[in-house]
Amino acid sequence: MKVQVEQALHKIRPALERDGGNIELVDVSDDGVVKVKLTGACSGCPMSAITLKQGVERVLKQEVPGIKEVVSI
Repeated sequence: MKVQVEQALHKIRPALERDGGNIELVDVSDDGVVKVKLTGACSGCPMSAITLKQGVERVLKQEVPGIKEVVSI
């Protein structure tokens, strides 16, 4: 599942990079929780929570069966 998540993140990265940010995969748990770290401009952005839930989480749930939640650490 971790490889699938990383592949899905490669699809998301260009949009984040255009705004000066990026995303790093930290962990994928057996129960479907993905832990990521937002970096660059995304780390301090007030919109990062919306980006995480409505952008990253939505795409990962579509691309990778079994993903339940995405959390930022």
